Amino acid sequence: MSTPRRFSMIRSFHLADWITIGNAFCGTGALFAAMSYLQVPAEPWRLLLACALVPLALVLDVLDGKVARWRHVASPLGRELDSLADVISFGVAPAAIAYAAGMQGGWDRVVLLYFVACGVSRLARFNVTAETLSDEAGKVRYFEGTPIPTSVVLVALLAVAIWQGRIGDALWGGAMTLGPWQLHPLVLLFAASGSLMISTLRIPKL
Repeated sequence: MSTPRRFSMIRSFHLADWITIGNAFCGTGALFAAMSYLQVPAEPWRLLLACALVPLALVLDVLDGKVARWRHVASPLGRELDSLADVISFGVAPAAIAYAAGMQGGWDRVVLLYFVACGVSRLARFNVTAETLSDEAGKVRYFEGTPIPTSVVLVALLAVAIWQGRIGDALWGGAMTLGPWQLHPLVLLFAASGSLMISTLRIPKL
């Protein structure tokens, strides 16, 4: 019997896959920038840098799909890479930026965890249903639930707050105490975003 050929990961990468890795790099860079902001002294430009890296990740996320279709090299590996990169850039990174910006109460953390869990679930659902949602040409006709990159809207909102100095104790909407923990009402936008991601809304894919 012939020996099965070893799977060479790097050799299997296409141009689109490397662009997807760039997406993941941007998301990870945003995480590092948000963590750096929490060091003393806190420097707002670090949070703004974190916010800027998320839209850059979105550009790369769009670009990798276009390149894959242009070169006709779409693959299961590329799809999994794309989902993993999106979890970092549009799930974990926005939650980390929100936390660094001041949403650090107990209820805030619960909501941000919920947001990330919704993003992960949304991507997993898409991966397992992509084939059934595809048309004759293999193209997915619509999304079920809002795509996780829509979190870039929340990041843009946070960028405005950071630019205006409305973070930390000055966060828009203030804070309230519910039971043993604190809640910043602004974090409810993350709860709404997460809920839309796992909803059954049908959104046509352009």
